[in-house]
Amino acid sequence: MKKTLLAGAVIAVLSAPVAQATTLYDQEGTKFDIYGRIAMGIAGGGPDIDSSGNMVDNGAEFVDVYSRLGFRMSHAVNNDLNAFGRLEWRFSGDERNTQKGFNEIRQSYIGLTSKQYGTVQAGSFDSLYYQFVSAPFDVYLDKGLLFNSTGLQSRGDSIGYYTPELNGFTSFLQFKHYSERGFALAEQSGEGEVVAAQGGIRYQQGPFKIGFGAVENVVRGGGNGEMLYGLMGAYSLSDQFTMRLGAETQDNSDTYGGGFETLGLGGTYTTGQWAFTADYYNVERDESEESNAWAAGAYYKISSAFDVFLELADGDAPSLRQESAADRTYWLTGVRYHF
Repeated sequence: MKKTLLAGAVIAVLSAPVAQATTLYDQEGTKFDIYGRIAMGIAGGGPDIDSSGNMVDNGAEFVDVYSRLGFRMSHAVNNDLNAFGRLEWRFSGDERNTQKGFNEIRQSYIGLTSKQYGTVQAGSFDSLYYQFVSAPFDVYLDKGLLFNSTGLQSRGDSIGYYTPELNGFTSFLQFKHYSERGFALAEQSGEGEVVAAQGGIRYQQGPFKIGFGAVENVVRGGGNGEMLYGLMGAYSLSDQFTMRLGAETQDNSDTYGGGFETLGLGGTYTTGQWAFTADYYNVERDESEESNAWAAGAYYKISSAFDVFLELADGDAPSLRQESAADRTYWLTGVRYHF
C-alpha cells in the first residue's frame, strides 16, 4: 500500500499530467483519453549575463510553466497486438503568447505494441535514451536537469523500437532522420541526408533501476558529431526515499568542441502530500571551466488535481565563484492544475 501511494505521489506531483487523464471513449477495444495541465508561476534570478556576454534582466516575472494539452488513443487489434497514437501540444498562457495559441507540438506519433514482440513507434516523441536512461533525473519542472533530455536527437522524423521486458531487461533502438528535402539550395547545409542512431538497455527489478545508452549526437541535431554515452540508475532505499546516480560523457570535436563529463547525484523524499528533491552535478568541460551545479524542489499536493511548487537551480555552486548565490540562483514558484 505504501509503495502504491509513493508511486502515485511522485507521478502526480513531479511530472505526468497523464495521471489525470479523462477517458472520452472506451468501447469495443478502442480508447480515447484527453489530458493536460495549466501551470502558472513566478520566476526570478538566474544568470545576469547571457552567452554573448551581454547584461540581461533577471528580475521576477509571471511565467507559464510548460502548460500542455494532449490526447492518447489505443485500439486492440487482437489479444496481443494494440495500435496506439499520441498527440500533445504545449501552449504559453502568459502575455507573451496570447496571440499565438499553441506554440509547440511535443508529441505526435503512432505505433504498435505487443507483449510478445515489443513496441515500434514513428513520428515525434521523447527520445528513447531519455525514456530508458536519463528519466530518473527528470524530476524538476524547469532548469534542474543537466543530463540530456527529451529532445535528444528525437522529436520528429523518428522511428524507435523497444523490446518487451524479459527478466527485468529492456533494450531499445531509435533512428532520427534529417532531410533537406523542400529547402532551397541556398538554405541547405550541404550535408544532405543524415541519420542519427541511439540505443541501449535498461534493467529494473524491485527497487533498483539502471540504464545505459549511446547516442550518435550529430551536428544537425545540435550535437558536436561525437558519440554521447550515459549510465544512470535509481534505487529506492525505502518507501519514502529514492536515490539516483548518473554519468554522461561525450568526446571533444576538433571542429565543434563540446566534450564533457558530467556526474550527478540526487534523491527524492516523500511524506504525506509532500515531495522534496535535491540534486548535485559536477561538469568537466574540455574547452571551458569545470562547474558544480545543484537543484532543489518542494512540492505539495493540495488535491489530486492541484499542486503548488518551489524550485531552486544554480548552474555553479556559490563556493566556487565570487558572486553571491542570490545573483545567480534561479527560482520558480507556482501552481498547477491537472486534468
